[in-house]
Amino acid sequence: MNTDALQWFKSSYSSSEGGQCLEVAVTPGVIHVRDSKQHPEGSSTLRLTPGTWGKFTEFAGR
Repeated sequence: MNTDALQWFKSSYSSSEGGQCLEVAVTPGVIHVRDSKQHPEGSSTLRLTPGTWGKFTEFAGR
């Protein structure tokens, strides 16, 4: 999948200054995660199932 065609978004906790942010794009069956500092130079993304993403966000929100 061409990750440039995805609709990426950052957390509302991210500042407008850039820096250390993760970007997320949601598609049916796959959650794509990338480091905003690497875009557009880096095209590597972490691909997670919705269940795994849900467990991660539940844990991170504690």
